[in-house]
Amino acid sequence: MSRELVIIAGIRTPFTRMGTELASLSASDLGRHAVAALLDRTALDPAELSEVIFGCVGQPTDSANIARIIALRAGVPVHVPAATVNRNCASGIEAVTCAHQRLLAGKGDLFIVGGVESMSNYPLIYRHSAVEHFTELAKAKTLKDRLLALTHFRAEDFSPLLALQLGLCDPVSGLNMGETAEVLVRDYAISREEQDQFAARSHEKAFAAQEDSAAEITAVHAEGLAVAADNGMRTDSTVEKLGKLRAVFDRNTGSVTAGNASQITDGAVALLVGSEARAQALGIEPLGRLVDYAYTGCDPARMGLGPVKSIAAVNALTEFTLNDADLVEINEAFAAQVLSVLKALKEPEYAKKAGLDHALGEIPESILNPRGGSIAMGHPVGATGARLVLSALNQLKKNQGQRALVSLCIGGGQGAALWLERSL
Repeated sequence: MSRELVIIAGIRTPFTRMGTELASLSASDLGRHAVAALLDRTALDPAELSEVIFGCVGQPTDSANIARIIALRAGVPVHVPAATVNRNCASGIEAVTCAHQRLLAGKGDLFIVGGVESMSNYPLIYRHSAVEHFTELAKAKTLKDRLLALTHFRAEDFSPLLALQLGLCDPVSGLNMGETAEVLVRDYAISREEQDQFAARSHEKAFAAQEDSAAEITAVHAEGLAVAADNGMRTDSTVEKLGKLRAVFDRNTGSVTAGNASQITDGAVALLVGSEARAQALGIEPLGRLVDYAYTGCDPARMGLGPVKSIAAVNALTEFTLNDADLVEINEAFAAQVLSVLKALKEPEYAKKAGLDHALGEIPESILNPRGGSIAMGHPVGATGARLVLSALNQLKKNQGQRALVSLCIGGGQGAALWLERSL
């Protein structure tokens, strides 16, 4: 059995801002749309699949092991198993690398992998005190006991916690993701103007690439409408307008705003991956292959630096350097985060701060996120990693490039990086 994992085909739903066009669809709805569209596009008999593996961070309570729900609802036969994975922001890449591990272990040779997130449908959560009081009320047998139980409720019991807000906060460092970006602003001397310029450029590139990006999107029907395009891009995201936005996470001296941070988004991505032999048997020319990958850890309070050490680690495995990349995709969690990574890769003093012995080199702006990134398109956390893989390979194909480097920071203090390669 071949040890190489090839990415055979891929497709995604539009990425739409939380509370907009796709908000009425659950995460399992979005995932089903992506998988069904992939099966249709490839004319694949789903009975041939070895497994379905999907990443999801905010897994719905009514869809335990959401990968299984997605698979069955998309028409995958019951004998094909499914597993859900969660490595926070890199969950979509975790699904890809899990398939590679299955392949190496001889546990399958054809997989549908990907990621999904419906951030619109993250739930509200009752506080522990409220749960205790509702439980007491449910156990009360007499009218007197019920009235007594009701007197134990307090105003805060009716003020639920936001699962989204909790999920974007790291319990180890005590910081939310935006606050970790502010730490990097200070550590790496990132100015507000630099952040806003980066953000504006992300929107510009995403708009310029709309036609190319549309080729990887399948329309989704929601509320009687066909949603066929990402909706996060803004024509008015100029440096001047972005500069007028207030800082969100540090209102006194901060510079991270809603405009220079990734958008909270709904979306799903599905990829068909497997051995080269299976791709040949299907008669489909693969988009490319996975060369190697690395996951590394870092300080949770500086989680945005995750790509630095993971890029160093995967470069050591492959013996590639930044100069070998025709394309680099680094997820835009925050403009400040990507700018800090670029500084740490290029400048020796900042490389040491990030835990490297020496700087790895410079990534030219011309090959970094050429179609824009999550600041413009959004960051449905469980799906973004798979979106980066799909977009990178499609760009290599269009531009006749050979190699792409893909990386993400990961909430909780990790980084992921992988090299993709296309046969010329």
